[in-house]
Amino acid sequence: MTGNALNVIDAQPEHAGVIVDIIHRSFGARPKLEPRSTALDETVDSVARQLASAGGLLVERRGLPMGAMLFDESRPGQLGLRRVCVDPDIQARGVASAMLGVAEDTAEERGKDGIWLDVREELPETIQFWSRRLYHPVGRDEPFIEFGKTLWLAREVPTPDEMHALAASLATLLRAGDLLVLSGDLGAGKTTFTQGLGEAMGVRGPITSPTFVIARSHPSLVEGVPLVHVDAYRLGNAAELDDVDLDATTDEAVTVVEWGDGMAEQLAESWLHIRIEVRGARPIDPLGTSHEGDLVDEAEPRVVTVKPHGPRWVGVPLRSTLLATSPHAPSQR
Repeated sequence: MTGNALNVIDAQPEHAGVIVDIIHRSFGARPKLEPRSTALDETVDSVARQLASAGGLLVERRGLPMGAMLFDESRPGQLGLRRVCVDPDIQARGVASAMLGVAEDTAEERGKDGIWLDVREELPETIQFWSRRLYHPVGRDEPFIEFGKTLWLAREVPTPDEMHALAASLATLLRAGDLLVLSGDLGAGKTTFTQGLGEAMGVRGPITSPTFVIARSHPSLVEGVPLVHVDAYRLGNAAELDDVDLDATTDEAVTVVEWGDGMAEQLAESWLHIRIEVRGARPIDPLGTSHEGDLVDEAEPRVVTVKPHGPRWVGVPLRSTLLATSPHAPSQR
C-alpha cells in the first residue's frame, strides 16, 4: 500500500533480517527500563517464526526500511500487535500511523473484532499515541498496560425484518448501563431498530416514536433489563437533555437516544453510535413529524453503521455478531 511516499508491505519470513534490525534499533534507543525489554532478544529466527505463523508489516520509503510490527493471533477474534517500532532516526513522519491503518484493515480482512497490544507504563508518549487513536486501557500487568480497540462496521439492511434481526443480534451483547445513540434522517428506521431491540429484550411495548413525550421507559417482562427510549429531536442542547433526568435510570437500563448526536454521549463513559442511512431519494414531512412507525419505502435499502466508543466495548465480538446475520454486501470498518 502506498501513501505519503510510504510503502507498507505484508511482511514475510524473508523480511525477518530487516525487521529484527529495526526492532533492535528502535527498542535499543528507548530509555533504559527495568525489567529490560525482551524485544532486544529477538533474533532473525524468532521473527521469521512469528511472521510465518501470524504475519506482520514492514514500512519502506524509497526502498529504505523505516518501521515494522509483528502480528499475534493467539486470542480468538482479536489481532495482537507486537514489536511496533519505527527507526529512531526517522520519527514523526507518519510511519506508525500508516502501519496502524494497515493493521486495522488487516484485522478487518481476517474477520477480527478488534485489536490489542501491551504498552510499557513508563512511556507516556507511547500511551498518548494509542489513546489519541481511540485505543483504551483495559488491563494492567506491570510494567505493561493492555490497550484495546473494537473495530466499527457498516452493513446493508434491505428490509424492516432484517432491521429487527440486526437489532436482535445486538441485544445479545447488551447489558444494564449500555447507551445507544441513534442518528439518521426522518423515517430512516431508528424506531424500527428500537422496536426490534425491545422485542429481543422482552420489554413491555408498544415501542413507538417518543417525539412528543421525550422519553419512555419499557420494563422487562422476562426479569431482564428495562429499555429507556428517548427522542432528543426537539431538544436544543445537552443541558436540555439533562433536564430529562436520565441519570437515574442509565445504570440500570439499556438507554436508546434518537437524535442524540452531540448531546447523549455525556450520559456514559462508553456508548454505541448507530447511524441509519437510506439509499435513494425519498420525501420528508415538511413539519418534521416522525414517520418512524414504518420504514418509508421498504424497497430502499438502509446502511447501518455501528461505531463503538469507550472501554466497555473493547473485547466484545461486535463485528462478528452483527455481520453473522447479513447475507449482503461486505462491511467496511
